[in-house]
Amino acid sequence: MSHVFPRHSRQLPPVAVTGQGCYITDASGKRYLDGSGGAAVSCLGHNHPAVLEAIHAQLAQLPFAHTGFFTSEPAEQLADLLVAHAPTGIERVYFVSGGSEAVEAAIKLARQYFLETGQPQRKHLIARRQSYHGNTLGALATGGNLWRRKPFDPLLIETSHIAPCYAYRGQQAGESAFDYGQRVAGELETEILRLGPETVMAFLAEPVVGATLGAVPAVAGYFQRIREICDRYGVLLILDEVMCGMGRTGTLFACEQEGIAPDIVTIAKGLGAGYQPIGAMLCSGRIYQAIEQGSGFFQHGHTYQGHPTACAAGLAVTRVLTGAGLLMQVQTRGQLLAQKLQDAFGAHPQVGDIRGRGLFQGLELVQEREHRTPFAPELGLNRRLRQEAFAAGLICYPMGGTIDGVQGDHVLLAPAFIMEPAQLDELVEKLGLALERALASLG
Repeated sequence: MSHVFPRHSRQLPPVAVTGQGCYITDASGKRYLDGSGGAAVSCLGHNHPAVLEAIHAQLAQLPFAHTGFFTSEPAEQLADLLVAHAPTGIERVYFVSGGSEAVEAAIKLARQYFLETGQPQRKHLIARRQSYHGNTLGALATGGNLWRRKPFDPLLIETSHIAPCYAYRGQQAGESAFDYGQRVAGELETEILRLGPETVMAFLAEPVVGATLGAVPAVAGYFQRIREICDRYGVLLILDEVMCGMGRTGTLFACEQEGIAPDIVTIAKGLGAGYQPIGAMLCSGRIYQAIEQGSGFFQHGHTYQGHPTACAAGLAVTRVLTGAGLLMQVQTRGQLLAQKLQDAFGAHPQVGDIRGRGLFQGLELVQEREHRTPFAPELGLNRRLRQEAFAAGLICYPMGGTIDGVQGDHVLLAPAFIMEPAQLDELVEKLGLALERALASLG
């Protein structure tokens, strides 16, 4: 009997024992192609030699030092490297242990920034429906994932939510993609004015929406309009790149492709590539200076923040990501994967939309294509697909509630950046097999 508290108490998962490249092998010897990097984590695959070497060296030298007393060489070097590649104006890096912690730090920093600058009335957060920003209470409150939020609603801080930029479901007949983006971006201004511009603290969004919508990028011009609105009303723009950042979409920071720079940006998953638990909150020099010239103390902290071994892993990962043309490979392999998905599923009667950017792709599943009718939630298509894919030796990331938190099914793909074309073929083939079996099981 296991004493581990599992994610699902009625399912006994197999024991993973080895990982190599794009595959994980369980205790029975069965091998699985990791088509989603777990949850868009394992961007370099398993057992990358440069990352393992960096971790081993740091463990031998200094495994841990508390940041209340020390900084460390890996933390300093990783911060330097991230800032060197960060969007314009980003100057400081605050290391944590994961994505939810990074978002919590971002929310608290935004609040403290306005306290330090004499604007204590700014307290409201605005985010988007069908977003996901983490599972700690602050991050959960900011996210718009209905089924994750519902059990804990009484515990959550008040947050406003506007529409996502979700063209497949939101763009109207006769409306251009650009006009659609401007229209939904305009909801931010409407909500700021409703709350009172002097009371709004920050707007938080994923540049490419991950788990909850299934790799949905914004249309061109949307985020530029968002940036303009935030600037007009003195609202901080926080971008959550925990899932879509660190090269996943083909550039180190996903917002590079939007032509904007945030005030605060969060990263995690691909930063450690699964080798160590690490995340980071990066902020502009203007925000940091407000703290430095004010109280001088960010009223926040965690025991394992800036962990030297985690930072050594993150440093090795980031060096690999920023060198030797790997990000260009993400772009070309991403185009290849998108084409293979179109070839296999573009005319499939139950695949309504194929979308994404780089090696971050999603398929939305529908009962009927013409009217984009979703499957009934009680059928649990996404769960069936996950089970059939796993049985076929494929790890992927299906989810339900795509449309409104209740209706809709999609599957998210986030393979390792090192995945070869033949392995992309294997991914698409196994996904097709799993989808047919899942649909057949509906009766």
